[in-house]
Amino acid sequence: MILRQLEVFLSVIDSGSFSAGARNAHTTQSTVSQHIAALEEEFAVQLLERSRNGVSLTEAGEIFNKHSRRIMGEIRAIEEALRRYRGIEDATLRVAASTIPGTYLIPRVVAGLCGKFPNLAVRVVQGDSREVVEAVINRQAEVAVVGHRFEERGLTYVPVGKDEIYLVVPAGHPWTERPSVTTDELIDAPFVVRESGSGTAKTVVEALAQAGIDASRHRIRLKVGNNDAVKAAVMAGVGISFLSDLAVRSELERGVLVVVPVEGIQIMRSFYMVRRSNLELSPAAAAFWEQMLAEFG
Repeated sequence: MILRQLEVFLSVIDSGSFSAGARNAHTTQSTVSQHIAALEEEFAVQLLERSRNGVSLTEAGEIFNKHSRRIMGEIRAIEEALRRYRGIEDATLRVAASTIPGTYLIPRVVAGLCGKFPNLAVRVVQGDSREVVEAVINRQAEVAVVGHRFEERGLTYVPVGKDEIYLVVPAGHPWTERPSVTTDELIDAPFVVRESGSGTAKTVVEALAQAGIDASRHRIRLKVGNNDAVKAAVMAGVGISFLSDLAVRSELERGVLVVVPVEGIQIMRSFYMVRRSNLELSPAAAAFWEQMLAEFG
């Protein structure tokens, strides 16, 4: 039995006659007869009843018809899967990401994807969390990874990974000798902060508000656009800052930055994958989504 015989058999059944089945299968009527005869000989059963009104299935034919359709359905599924695979292989995927996930999460995900799809190209557009969400809304990127959830209609958010945000001070700061500081002591301390669209900044403001602290009362000495600038300013003694564990892990290990606990406050957050709710992902974007869940879901 060969697949071509199954195709011809199903063409005859669907069209209702040998002649029409031959036309639909792009072959001759004599070839159709040979294929059907070969199948009936191989299985030693009659599959079709022939009459002036066309053809109909025998009881054995009914069984053969059911399984043939299942087999051909699987063949089409294989073809579709391989077409989608080729689509991933030849694609350039645009992903938007805010600073922390773009720097510390996405490279690991892309490494896993490139191991599966060596010809896949990924372009990461970075910005603050607000800009990244706008990139998805405006279709500049299919998917995004951000550090804060914005209430926007038409977007789907899925949490991936956890992060802790610490109060950090430079080595040698007087607070490094303290087991903790109070929230009142934060009021007069000079702060270095990120821009207002930052997911880290929004998470900190919301966490402090839940603890009854108005972050707007803090003394902002310097506002900058990225975490590297914040870290450099803190290490230079400009002020103190709340920063992601992922962003300061290296500096903490080297001892140039120090975590100072704040009494009654622990700031934890999730990162989020974002996509448009009403738009099906391309094969490459779907592969990225699944890889992200596999790594950090």
